Amino acid sequence: MAQNPIINSTVQLTRDRLPISTKITYGLGTALDMWGFWLYPAVAFAVFNIYLGVDAWLVGLALTLIRIYDAIADPIAGWISDNIRSKYGRRRPFILIAGVLAGFGLPVLFLVSPEWSSTKFLGLSVVFWYMIGTSFIYIPLMTLFSIPYNSLGAEMTPDYDERTSVMTYKSAMQKIFEVGNFYALKFTNLSWFLLPGNASKNTLLGMQVYTSILGLLMAIFAITIFITIKERYYNKVVVKITKRISLKSSFYETLKCKPFRLIMGVGGSFVMGTSMVGALGYYATVYYVCGGNTIEGDNWNFWMGLAFMIGGFIGAPTLGAIAHRIEKKFAVMVAALIGIIGYGGSWFLYTPLIPWLQTIASGLMGMASSGIWMLHGSIGADVIDYDELTTGVRREGSFSACGSYILKLGNSLGYFVSGLILSWTGFNPSIGAQKSETIFGIRLALASVPVAGLLIAIYLVSKLDLTKKRCEEIRIQLEARRGKV
Repeated sequence: MAQNPIINSTVQLTRDRLPISTKITYGLGTALDMWGFWLYPAVAFAVFNIYLGVDAWLVGLALTLIRIYDAIADPIAGWISDNIRSKYGRRRPFILIAGVLAGFGLPVLFLVSPEWSSTKFLGLSVVFWYMIGTSFIYIPLMTLFSIPYNSLGAEMTPDYDERTSVMTYKSAMQKIFEVGNFYALKFTNLSWFLLPGNASKNTLLGMQVYTSILGLLMAIFAITIFITIKERYYNKVVVKITKRISLKSSFYETLKCKPFRLIMGVGGSFVMGTSMVGALGYYATVYYVCGGNTIEGDNWNFWMGLAFMIGGFIGAPTLGAIAHRIEKKFAVMVAALIGIIGYGGSWFLYTPLIPWLQTIASGLMGMASSGIWMLHGSIGADVIDYDELTTGVRREGSFSACGSYILKLGNSLGYFVSGLILSWTGFNPSIGAQKSETIFGIRLALASVPVAGLLIAIYLVSKLDLTKKRCEEIRIQLEARRGKV
């Protein structure tokens, strides 16, 4: 008799499939995430260190402080989004307003003057203070878009496998828009930005024009998502809950969820290891593979971005298919192993003798990244169901915010360490060819630190016990309690 509820309820579980157009439209939001959050750190060292001459450690410190500030804003944004009630839902109003404002604000981050780099305030370059000031205004806009947007993804379907499908589309589209980050410095190589009489370029002007174009696209995508995507849980579940979620609950109570702590550990280990050396990949290309030629290095950086995108396109559906056949956590392990091969192999594949080999490493990194983040989002939706069964409240915003907080703290530490590594290796932006020991230190960090993070991620995900069978049982109990959505 004890088995009857599960047997009978299992019959009621049917695949909840979403139209492909809905998944693609939702995936447009990754453009804002990629360009609003990650374009800036992707080009910061090239713009502020190499072009403007601000010390590398100072650029790394600015990025660290920005990410810490960003992380602090996340729980507040999640708390606000979880508690808001409007005729348009609790996610979509933020997606529209914050998304449009963030698009228009993107080019402001680069509206500095080259003369400021030699001007000091409180003993530090004015450019450093401009980075801090503008980002502290811009980041809350992006946070108020990102947290509701990611929360909306966890609400799109209650189906275990369809969640992986949604995140597969999201991850694949993210790779498309991520190329925009890699193309940014190549865009500055256009003849419009080349300085007459020498082989250098106006990187700063190029970024100002480029971010204006991307910002317009960000605003268009935010409007499209607002019009097209609906909140399925809002009318049937959320509006019936009159008790407001406390700010303490949005962070402290969320961390009490063990499966959530494990999946955050997986993401944190990956992001901390890769962000520590994220900038170093660019330096390895420019100063080792290309011998200090920034124009040639920027061109190769674009091709590596394209390889990263192709790897992501291959990795997301491939690892999604693997997750359909085996447990999601084993698919995460496969993705991590691919990443270990890519990052560890960079020691051999980044070589001036055969420059195109570095695109293979980049492709493998793209496969690992898209697979890990796709599965991270899919498992995250399962964790939210687990929490709802335990607490009786759906807190997508709290989980998205808390998760984002932890990952960004890891990212901020990584940026700071990357700046320290550059200073430790003796990198000098005023010269082209770097010392051999500088190149060695950059290559060693690139090939070793991410591997350590990925090994930790494999260990942590092995402890996760949210199997497909367990998640389906949770769904059955939730639908019996509050009905289907």
